[in-house]
Amino acid sequence: IPLSFFGGIGGASSKGVLVKGSNYLEALSQTKYVVCDKTGTLTKGVFEVTHVQAETWLSNEELLETAAYAESYSNHPISRSLKEAYGKPIDTSRVSEVEERSGHGVSAVIGGKKVSAGNTKLMKMLGISYAAPQKIGTEVHVAINGNYAGYILISDIVKPNAKSAIAGLKAAGVKQVVMLTGDTKPVAEAVASELGVDVVKSELLPADKVTEVEYLLTAKGTKEKLAFVGDGINDAPVLSRADLGIAMGALGSDAAIEAADIVLMDDDPAKIATAINISRKTLRIVHQNIVFALVIKFACLGLGAIGFVNMWWAIFADVGVMIIAVLNATRA
Repeated sequence: IPLSFFGGIGGASSKGVLVKGSNYLEALSQTKYVVCDKTGTLTKGVFEVTHVQAETWLSNEELLETAAYAESYSNHPISRSLKEAYGKPIDTSRVSEVEERSGHGVSAVIGGKKVSAGNTKLMKMLGISYAAPQKIGTEVHVAINGNYAGYILISDIVKPNAKSAIAGLKAAGVKQVVMLTGDTKPVAEAVASELGVDVVKSELLPADKVTEVEYLLTAKGTKEKLAFVGDGINDAPVLSRADLGIAMGALGSDAAIEAADIVLMDDDPAKIATAINISRKTLRIVHQNIVFALVIKFACLGLGAIGFVNMWWAIFADVGVMIIAVLNATRA
């Protein structure tokens, strides 16, 4: 039995899926709910600025420069895309009093001006009225000295195999695929519709993701398992809380990889369905070995008790059965 699981773990690793223990491989076969983070999991996490709309008292170039300076100390994919779109060296000596608000945005003093850049939640928190973009994209709203300065739209690229990955999960017997994201509702629903996700929850803070997973854990059946798939440092608490935590290994944060039970080494979400199928094949082999060994051993015990089998049959029932079981285990 252990050899069958070792074979399954080895088979999964040859496909680029690192399973950290046989108990996780067994749990995979019972997975009926898969919850995915959007950015970096179903999408590439490669953002690009698609639209800049400044207020009349500011130029688009100045708005982009202000946002890039405000985000200069952040390594978030959205921050990197703003700095790349600005495309000029950033003099960080002009930036001070940086305050990053998780799930909201960032505030900083730039050249003596108080700048806030983030999503609509940040604007609401600061009591600043903002414009509603007509196009779909991740919104970065900017305020300077408490006055609304405009917005920047950023788009993420869906992974080319994400749609087939969702279809593969459903074919593997997963009841429900849920997508959680901090993005706005229109962006989240557009991605969910494109990929065929069953349920989408948008505009979530990192703590809200834990709450959503907690709710799903209480709603599912006792023998059903829930897997969460994520890649960011904010996903680490959710990865730990789910029955199975699956992390993206290539671009995922160290915290996510450490907290996860399973790591996808090439960030391909289609490998989740592959891992589930490997898990189920491994469990079939385990059950075959158990049944085969017990049937032969009990048959030889019974027949031996009434004198129908000799020592050679006893040797076969012990060593022979073991060799056959080992050979069967290598199929995993």
